Amino acid sequence: MTAEEDAAITRAARTDPDAQPNLAAKRGRPRSEHAKVAILLRLDPDIVESFKKSGAGWQTRMNAALRKAADLD
Repeated sequence: MTAEEDAAITRAARTDPDAQPNLAAKRGRPRSEHAKVAILLRLDPDIVESFKKSGAGWQTRMNAALRKAADLD
């Protein structure tokens, strides 16, 4: 394929009303302004089990408990 043929195909694709836009680059969750930090933290097993027993979202509740203990709320 020549450069002229490639340019003609590109022009035709851009003007085709049925052509779908390429959205692959915009996948995923938007970056948060306040991103979390991944760390390794050793906790007593009974503490972790207690939070896990409370069901889905236990990590969020643990974060809230730590914020409260640090007087950040």
